[in-house]
Amino acid sequence: MRRRTARGARLLAVTVAAAAFQATPAPALVSPPDGVITWGTSAYGIGEAAADRGYRMVVHTSVGGRDPRIRLSNAFGDRPVTFDSVYAGLQLKDAELVRGTNRRLTFDGSSSVTVEPGTTVYSDPLSGQLDAESNLVVSLHTPDGAGPVTGHWMAMQTSYATQGDHTAEESGSQWTETVGSWFYLDAVSVRTAAATGAVVALGDSITDGWQSTTDRNRRWPDYLARRLQKAHTAVKGVANEGISGNKVLADGAGPSALNRLDRDVLSQPGVRTVFLFEGVNDLKAHSGVTAQDLIGGYRQIVDRAHDAGKCVAVSTIAPFKGWPEWDPAAEAVRQEVNEFIRSHREEFDAVTDFDHVLRSPYDHERMLPFFDGGDHIHPGDKGMQAMADAVDLNSLDCARD
Repeated sequence: MRRRTARGARLLAVTVAAAAFQATPAPALVSPPDGVITWGTSAYGIGEAAADRGYRMVVHTSVGGRDPRIRLSNAFGDRPVTFDSVYAGLQLKDAELVRGTNRRLTFDGSSSVTVEPGTTVYSDPLSGQLDAESNLVVSLHTPDGAGPVTGHWMAMQTSYATQGDHTAEESGSQWTETVGSWFYLDAVSVRTAAATGAVVALGDSITDGWQSTTDRNRRWPDYLARRLQKAHTAVKGVANEGISGNKVLADGAGPSALNRLDRDVLSQPGVRTVFLFEGVNDLKAHSGVTAQDLIGGYRQIVDRAHDAGKCVAVSTIAPFKGWPEWDPAAEAVRQEVNEFIRSHREEFDAVTDFDHVLRSPYDHERMLPFFDGGDHIHPGDKGMQAMADAVDLNSLDCARD
């Protein structure tokens, strides 16, 4: 059942310390196509490009639909990058594709496209059906790549690389190099029923999936996507926009949540709800961020998302005692922020209490060992599933006046 929330009076935003912000030029964005995002990742600079390089990247869809399109990003490049051959197919095993599924993607009817620095580009629709929970494989070739690469470093998914253009080949014999990152590709969308929407998880390494099992799609947004496919709700698409080390207020491991909100969330097609789960990196960095600073950042994200017609679900910050950077001062700020979230639910469209889900009943500052991935800050597979199971699916099916 869809829930319509009336927008309350906007509270005065708390002023965030100027030192918490590091301005990042906003990359140029193109209007999203019709449809709904079925897979997404957060792009940032991940190293230097090389010429005559091919990447065969495996991504796992959430919602199914027709006529898939991909988005290629050169948001963090300092020069144009050309893709002279881009294909999409279905994974059979490793780098090998299901026979007959690998087809060329075009861009405004052309088999090649040049993406200017700071921009993104959508492919033309590829006719046909793309099922939910499919392993889609996008193969691309850059003949003259140079300069900074835009991509996503910690994919928790094995993909493949090669020299030369082998994008059209369904065999994996030439794709002998394994890589753990996605390059240039940052979104896949499909056409669905008009009422279908998506949720975007905006987060850090916990959302990115660190300590979940590689290649098994056991990040908490993956578990959430599987629940949504079986549920009687119009929200079916899920995009994981987590970046390891990311902060709400300051750039560092990628642009801050505030600085990447437009590109990673608001520009995606079909987004109905933003699920905000960030803040622990701001605290453990010991940069002087206060609870009021972080609350002010949350409020800015809420206001901007609401202005764009999106709902915002938020979670409390999970426990991390035992992680080397934990200390009582950071814990005090975490507790204050969490108390604010619990006691000011009217400022958000939905609240999930991941702190309550993950914490030990014997020590609320520490994660329950059964859920701990081993480092006391990142949940393992069981913890990831428990987080997803705690989300009220109906709360994501939200519309704003």
